[in-house]
Formats: sequence, structure tokens, C-alpha cells
Amino acid sequence: MRSAPPIRKNMKRREIPRGIRFVTFSCERRLPLLGHRAIRDVFATALAAGRRKFGFALFAWVVMPEHVHLLLRPRGEFPLNRILGYVKKSVAQRVIARWKAMQAPGLGAIARPDGSPRFWQKGGGFDRNVRDEQEFAKEIRYIHRNPVTRGLVERPEDWRWSSARWWMGQPSLLECDRPEGGRIEWGNSQWCVEART
Repeated sequence: MRSAPPIRKNMKRREIPRGIRFVTFSCERRLPLLGHRAIRDVFATALAAGRRKFGFALFAWVVMPEHVHLLLRPRGEFPLNRILGYVKKSVAQRVIARWKAMQAPGLGAIARPDGSPRFWQKGGGFDRNVRDEQEFAKEIRYIHRNPVTRGLVERPEDWRWSSARWWMGQPSLLECDRPEGGRIEWGNSQWCVEART
């Protein structure tokens, strides 16, 4: 009996002008390529550079060992795919160059058939429009709780590579943008880290 081919999603990104996007993208084959703290620092640096270059609003983020979640709002003429392409390419180039210089054995695990390495999983990842304030709060809690759910830390603010500390008014790798209007209170440590409802 023949196995069925994998289902390919033919989804088109529908960005709403000034809309907030929840984004997830993964490392090649969901390998823990972001498993080392120095590589997660590289990602944070690339994300900060992307903000300076494209001016997008960043509301929440987390870097996990094999994937990333972002909550952001593109601004101006720069669409989401251009922003993500810049950040992902910056990380991949820097990390792969370092691994090549070190002759790291992990390069073979991410080699394509032609031998060239691929750091990020092919495709744009998963993203969706955030419709309202309730969904916005739900996604921030999900992002901040991700390292706790995975057993990496006991509390969201213990994970250095996320916006949980910033939302709690503590020193953080990256500053985020405050939401405009609405009832969401910046610095409210309870709602931004509670378990997802």
C-alpha cells in the first residue's frame, strides 16, 4: 500500500493594514538549532536590527530551542515577509558562518541535497491576524508561558530570551512597544504571564 503524499498548505498571507500579527517559525526539521544561549542572543540582536531597519512594532517575543514566536505590527511599506526574511537571513548567515569556521558536526544535519545548509524550515511559518484585545492578551500569555510549559524554567521571567521581563517592568534584552489604547495595562505582571485560558 502506498503512503499518501504530505499535505501542503496553500495559504496566502492576508495582512490587514496596521494589523497585529502572531507569527511562529521553526528551525530546519524542528531541530534545536537555537538551543545554545549565544545563538539565541544572535537572534535577539537580529530582531533588534530588524526593528531599527523596518520600524515595526514589537509587542512580545520568545526564542525557544527550535522555534520562535513573535507578536508584531508591520509599519509603512514593509510587509511581514520582508521583515521575517531579513531577521531569519541575518541569523542563518551569522550562525552558519560560525559553524563552518568551527567545522561543527551539526552542519550535516541541516544540509540540503546540494550540500548547502538550511537553518530555517522552508516556507513562511505560521502567522495570523490578531482580531481583538482579548486575543492579543491570550497570545502574549502563550508566548511568555512557552518556556515554562516546556520545562525550561519555572517562571516566565526566568527565560532571558523573551519579552516577559519587559512586560513585568524588569531589565530585558529588547524593549517592546506598548499597545496603543485599550484596557491592557503595561507592566501588569499577572495577565501577561498567567496560564493560557
